[in-house]
Amino acid sequence: MTLLENHPEKNIIRAQLRQNILLKDLNEGERAELEDHLVIVDGNKGDFLLHQGVREMEQYFILDGILKRVVSNPEGKEMILRFADENDMETSYAAMRLGTPTPYGIVCVTKARVASLPLKEWTTFLAHHPQTKELFEFLVMRGMSEIMAHTITLHLLDAPGRVHRFLRKHPELVDRIPSKELASYLNLSAETLSRLRKRGKI
Repeated sequence: MTLLENHPEKNIIRAQLRQNILLKDLNEGERAELEDHLVIVDGNKGDFLLHQGVREMEQYFILDGILKRVVSNPEGKEMILRFADENDMETSYAAMRLGTPTPYGIVCVTKARVASLPLKEWTTFLAHHPQTKELFEFLVMRGMSEIMAHTITLHLLDAPGRVHRFLRKHPELVDRIPSKELASYLNLSAETLSRLRKRGKI
């Protein structure tokens, strides 16, 4: 974990931040204000950026790699709620606003790099930048809506239907997510997903 200002690749990272869905429209002053708070975190496949049930929350801007949002029960059974890749973001904003612990974890699906800051500092920044706050809250609500639609899909569509929906909704991720992770997200076994591919069903 390194402050952006002290990072040896800070110029590359700043260019990546300019592509982020939330940050691309900031002016230079706003960008500098935010960058003073950012730290750069590198994670390997399987590393947790955020653990389920904690109250110390961060805002993440994804620079490289893929993250997943997951919920686990006490027995360790896991459900993947969503994937997010470069130029996207991850957050626990709803939990912070509700005053509850994080209901999910955020885990690296692949080797990943993120820029992060404490969620309280992010909300302070948003309070002074209403246009960014409006976009951020829209993206949070859109993400929650997508998770709800995905959960409904798991109950209403058969296995090929679930896969086809993912291919349609997220073509950019299909070849980047390990089969085991994709199968878990679609509530399939890795063997079923492989069999569907071999039979030309997907």
